Amino acid sequence: MVKKNACIFISGAGTNLKALIKSSREYNFPINIKLIISSTKKAKGLNFAKKYKIPYYILNLNSQLNLALGLKKLKENNISLICLAGYMKILKKKFMNNYNSKIINIHPSLLPKYKGLDTFRRVLKSKDKVTGCTVHYVNSKIDSGQIILKKKIYIEERDTEMSLKTRVQQAEYKTYAEAIIKIFR
Repeated sequence: MVKKNACIFISGAGTNLKALIKSSREYNFPINIKLIISSTKKAKGLNFAKKYKIPYYILNLNSQLNLALGLKKLKENNISLICLAGYMKILKKKFMNNYNSKIINIHPSLLPKYKGLDTFRRVLKSKDKVTGCTVHYVNSKIDSGQIILKKKIYIEERDTEMSLKTRVQQAEYKTYAEAIIKIFR
């Protein structure tokens, strides 16, 4: 199988990054992670880049200089897919125009419900019975792109924001990999 080159964008702990790295090491998984871009040097997920010897860059893609450098690095690495994995910045239209329909994101709710931040607090406040995660294409509106795959999680009476987050993240790790497989089928 010829794998496509992918770049993972992160801002934080990198737990989805770690899961994607693990999946990418499987023979029949369709992507090879060639590059990691972080919006901050404080992202703990950069430790996974170091551990697995994946080149990484800390770039604020909202600056013209960093945008040009980021696009150059993506082109040099022949990137076919960008996966946002806890990337907490809004991508500029100029950047997205270069990678139209090649950027995907995972969001911790069943979109279109609970777009944006504070998802778990809002889910619990609304007393929903079900939540989950959604992998979708990125477009110019936050969490509004075409849906690739969703996974449901039943909310338990004793759930707190933290326990719900933990359970949704466990679903995210599998769902993100399944969505990438679905894209390249």
